[in-house]
Amino acid sequence: MRKLSRRRFTQSAALAGLSTAWSSRRVLGANERIRLGFIGLGNRGDQVLDAFLEHKDCEVVAICDIYPPYLEFAARKIGGSPERYADYRHMLDRKDIDAVVINTPDHWHALQTIHACQANKDVYVEKPLSLCVVEGRKMVEAARKYQRVTQVGLQRRSAEFCRQAAEFIRKGGIGHVTVARAFHIQNEWPKGIGNPPNEEPPPGFDWDAWLGPAPKVPYNKNRTFYRFRWFYDYSGGQLTNFGVHYLDVIHWALGQEAPLAVTALGGKFAIPDNREVPDTLEVIWTYPGNTLVTFSQFNATAPPAGLNRAEIEFRGTKGTLYLLSNGFEVVPDSLTPNEFPARTPLDRSLEKGYRVGAKPMIEPVKVKGAAPTSLHARNFLDCIKTRQPCHCDIEVGHRSTTAAIIGNIALKTRSLLEWDAAQERFTNNPKANHYLSYEYRPPYRLPS
Repeated sequence: MRKLSRRRFTQSAALAGLSTAWSSRRVLGANERIRLGFIGLGNRGDQVLDAFLEHKDCEVVAICDIYPPYLEFAARKIGGSPERYADYRHMLDRKDIDAVVINTPDHWHALQTIHACQANKDVYVEKPLSLCVVEGRKMVEAARKYQRVTQVGLQRRSAEFCRQAAEFIRKGGIGHVTVARAFHIQNEWPKGIGNPPNEEPPPGFDWDAWLGPAPKVPYNKNRTFYRFRWFYDYSGGQLTNFGVHYLDVIHWALGQEAPLAVTALGGKFAIPDNREVPDTLEVIWTYPGNTLVTFSQFNATAPPAGLNRAEIEFRGTKGTLYLLSNGFEVVPDSLTPNEFPARTPLDRSLEKGYRVGAKPMIEPVKVKGAAPTSLHARNFLDCIKTRQPCHCDIEVGHRSTTAAIIGNIALKTRSLLEWDAAQERFTNNPKANHYLSYEYRPPYRLPS
């Protein structure tokens, strides 16, 4: 297994744009097996691998990871001796791979997706799509330039109950939605991820390659594997980890793709560990059509009263729709046909008659369902064959990821930011626009 060197990375990246212009595209028949390469096989990568292995019309022929134990584990699960790589660029050189599945940390998504598009591979990339807004737009441009089928790993887009809920709301099922609230509730007190010291990386773990375009810092085990999400160099915290899922469904249900403005407050209020991202956070966006959207991150166990452990709560003028991980429920509001009378002492003495004539304007609804990643994988495989857009095409994933990213920028700048979605710029705070991109560590660079 060859080590991923920064020199070889640069040479290979430079050649990619030249070779793909002359490469031929393999046309797949409806019954032909799709040949896949996997990049990143730890944690979420292992889960996504399971989702694809359920489908018999695909074959995982190559796997890539810089951590050898992940490669070994995945190879045993796949069987058939898939070829193993430490350098994803070498995997992309193969002409017999139709598509790649990218499950690496967020800060690697842009480079790997763009290079895969340049190599004429279709791309399934995990959420959040990118670490910054400029990366996401470059990824969309690459997918369009090279005419690639893309799927972002927001798997609720392939869940039937989520589709039903989104359509119900868009068709006015709960009236005009004035507020959509999303929640991430997890009590990490007292230690959180802890405070491990910096140390030497484990044997066989290429720390420089893991960092890639991110700044060079000493190895700390909290910065790797799942816990990288607690550090801004590699992720946007739970706002981009879970929040992008919720914002994507909210966009879908509202028929919107971008907010008008955003603000945020929060910080490390409860956990004295070495994370950089908040353990407590409140983000507020305004959307066209007079809708307020919020994301609440609580260091707690129990949800707010009446929430029923919903991930998202849509408040309409006729009732509320609670969206859970396994279905949704519509709870009607009781409305009176006329205005409420003035609250005089006499009115208060007649409290029982105050809501005489009140009646629900809609019927209650309860729907059960599931959102397995295997359905999302199925949609991607189907679209590779038909060349039709996937349920979560890269532009859709970019818009939902952007909403979360600018929430983090509002927190960092402690400001109310007005957002121009067409130009993808803030209009009232030029300094905040500096956070829309970041400088890659040489020799890594974002392709133009």
